[in-house]
Amino acid sequence: MASPGLEVELLVKGRSDLGEVAPEIKASERRTAVAIGDLEWRDMDADDSERSRLQEMLSLLGLETYQAQKLSLPDSLQISSESMKNWAPQAPKDLPWNFLRKLQALNAEARNTTMVLDVPPDARPAEKESQMEEEIIYWDAADDIAADIYSFSELPTPDTPVNPLDLLCALLLSSDSFLQQEIVQKMSLCQFALPLVLPDSENHYHTFLLWALRGVMRTWWAQPPRGVGSLREDSAVLSRAPAFAFVRMEVSSNSKSQLLNAVLSAGHRPRDCFWHRDLNVGTNPREIADGLVEVSWFLPSGREDLDVFPEPMAFLNLRGDIGSHWLQFKLLTEVSSAVFILTDNISKKEYKLLSSMKGSATKYYFILSPYRGKRNTNLRFLNRLIPVLKMDHSHVLVKVSSTDSVGFVRRVRSIVAHVARSPCRRLSVEEMAHAARRLGLRVDEDCEECQRAKDRMERITRKIKDSDAYRRDELRLQGEPWRKAAQVEKELCQAQWAGDPPDKGRAELRHRLLELRAQQNGHEPTWGVQEFVAGISGPSLGEKQYFLRWMEWGLARVAPPRPRQPPETIVTLRAKHCGVVDLSELLWPEPLGVEDFLREMGQFYEAESCLVEAGRLPAGQRRFAHFPGLALELLLLGLPLELIDGSTLSTPLRWVTGLLKELHIRLERRSRLVVLSVLGVPGTGKSTLLNTMFGLRFATGQGCGPRGAFMQLVTVAESFSPDLGCDHILVIDSGGLIGGALATAGERFELEASLATLLMGLSNVTVVSLAETRDVPPAILHAFLRLEKTGHMPNYQFVYQNLHDVCAPGPRPRDRRQLPDLPGDASRSAAQMEKQGGGIRTLADLAFCDPEKQHVWHIPGLWHGIPPMAAVSLGYSEAIFELKRCLLENIRNGLSNQNKNIQQLIELVRRL
Repeated sequence: MASPGLEVELLVKGRSDLGEVAPEIKASERRTAVAIGDLEWRDMDADDSERSRLQEMLSLLGLETYQAQKLSLPDSLQISSESMKNWAPQAPKDLPWNFLRKLQALNAEARNTTMVLDVPPDARPAEKESQMEEEIIYWDAADDIAADIYSFSELPTPDTPVNPLDLLCALLLSSDSFLQQEIVQKMSLCQFALPLVLPDSENHYHTFLLWALRGVMRTWWAQPPRGVGSLREDSAVLSRAPAFAFVRMEVSSNSKSQLLNAVLSAGHRPRDCFWHRDLNVGTNPREIADGLVEVSWFLPSGREDLDVFPEPMAFLNLRGDIGSHWLQFKLLTEVSSAVFILTDNISKKEYKLLSSMKGSATKYYFILSPYRGKRNTNLRFLNRLIPVLKMDHSHVLVKVSSTDSVGFVRRVRSIVAHVARSPCRRLSVEEMAHAARRLGLRVDEDCEECQRAKDRMERITRKIKDSDAYRRDELRLQGEPWRKAAQVEKELCQAQWAGDPPDKGRAELRHRLLELRAQQNGHEPTWGVQEFVAGISGPSLGEKQYFLRWMEWGLARVAPPRPRQPPETIVTLRAKHCGVVDLSELLWPEPLGVEDFLREMGQFYEAESCLVEAGRLPAGQRRFAHFPGLALELLLLGLPLELIDGSTLSTPLRWVTGLLKELHIRLERRSRLVVLSVLGVPGTGKSTLLNTMFGLRFATGQGCGPRGAFMQLVTVAESFSPDLGCDHILVIDSGGLIGGALATAGERFELEASLATLLMGLSNVTVVSLAETRDVPPAILHAFLRLEKTGHMPNYQFVYQNLHDVCAPGPRPRDRRQLPDLPGDASRSAAQMEKQGGGIRTLADLAFCDPEKQHVWHIPGLWHGIPPMAAVSLGYSEAIFELKRCLLENIRNGLSNQNKNIQQLIELVRRL
């Protein structure tokens, strides 16, 4: 058998099945790498030009003002005049904002953000404005839509070309922790490589982005060696997987990013997960992004034709030469199962660099594209490195221009799979952060505010063993006490609206209600509720935000709900019930969340307020009057607050009124509101639509959607408020209204019809989300019939979402086709509730009396490809942008009902 040295010699001489070696490249075409004489991993003596490079980039992009006061998430989400346009940026200072807007919209074409010559608005011909806008808004769906955000078209101003990686680094360095987290989460949904180590060459503090990655969730098909496979979902930070690092040593003729994309892609057309040199502006030099480490994962789907690996794998990519970024390279060697080093040649300097890794447990592989004149040098130093790095001939690959690319990718995959099958290092991102700390990297999660918030969360969640038991024992005012009180309040309300004179029955109802509220008020907040209130009461705004995020993740992890009957079995359960239906049995399970603690606070406030109103409790003895103010702070921080309780489908009127009063006080002169609600059939992507449209944080995913209704506040920029006619948009996301036979009879239908009536009655604009062409829930038709009596007809947009064909391009989003007639049974059921059985009309008759105000929208499927490796489709992003622009235009043009102030909204809540 040939010795390892001889095998390496054969490879270096080009005598392999992978093709001949590349011709010698001219020295002028080679890039100069930074010499590392003493193998120091940190250069503390960077010159002034290195320090000024970052400031020059920040100034070019208009981000220098955000170094002391970081750019925040609310800053990036404000509605402005730009929200109604899709113009290409006209100057480098437009690039960060254009990038954020397209990323918020999950637009896979964000890489094609093109700068145009700066033309004054008054110099643009008015008659051509719509034509220009049309050309920019619509893209060709046949173009590359599996793109990443790093690559931009060639800039027409040659003196200010911006490398997309520089733009990303500059934006992250200018953003606070929560905007960084939002950027990374959106990038993850678009299947872009995520930043793991953020370089800061000026301050010499490279940052490991553990917090920024904390919110990324991953779903994959887990197939055990024996047994049935299943879908698993876990945090990308906490799940363990073998990691494979790809780095460049000095000069490499091969693109490691292109190679990574090919390894990750199952088809013949690689996805551009990692930005690479062949994309637009790919050859522009990096100014501040060298030293960036990116990460992406391969996640199996359970389909043999798509899964190139049988288990999740992490792939790491270091930008720049390892000699210049020794600290990052050292980190990769400590967290990876194997490191692939791409280089053209190995000389004495590279040998000295790598020989310092003697004793490393990591496997090393070389991918060479050697110059002809360097064969002997390569051979000599490779033979010396083999015992040092514990390599053999299989660890050296040669790839030159004549190499079969498909076969080479297949060989790299086989190496990766072989390493993963053998005993190897498997770390989570959280465990990688420990290695980063040991090496002296800054970890973004280590700030005092974040750690104090984490400690408080752990004190609360440590006591939670079972979510149902915790609700019963610690959140005592909910469940049966709240259900009974809600039922009594509903009966009182019905008696009041019936116009019946006061009688003994109503007096008994009021007495029962006061007794129930007195029982609730007799309880003290449990220790966990007190700790939660303390966590949201602190003086530090940042610590509140950290605490909320930690609570969301901690509760989801420690208290998953026990499996119960899925929603589709409700129909079969219905036959077992007679009389009053136990809604707690019929509703699908809800995981324990922050909203449970806020609901408990709301019940303490409700009980106390009810007793004060009845004169049973002096106002001076109130203990919970400050609770609405605390909850409002969370709403202003971007947390969805509950408007309608999902367990009872009833509104805690005093609590919601208290919240709105606090909002009125807080907003002062800027209190003009437009209310936009979304309701419809379960599983039609209502929450995802709102999150994509406005950058909101409504819960999404199977079993995670809202029950009842939640609200979030979107701020309108002061400069745009006079034009739009409002200062804020209150967005309401509702739980699904179940269609079909289940929804046409019984108490559940009455509750859903009341929910739809309330939401539509509060709204200026209502989006009805549907899955098929004939599944309009009868509860919505009932709400139309009831609201028609009041004369309140907000602007309606009907959205049909394609839930099945994940990659069909689909038609243009707007379509003025009439809605089809509803099934007769559904129409008759809703009409009979309103006692209009003789004059049944279809929903189309009611909603589309004015075709200029209402539209039917057909939204393509969310995914392009097969999840979990699928990216958001370009057609979906474009259609959502078109819908958003239409909604804002209708608001600006007064096609929706008259905008409300908060006092008017309070009165509407009370009346409805």
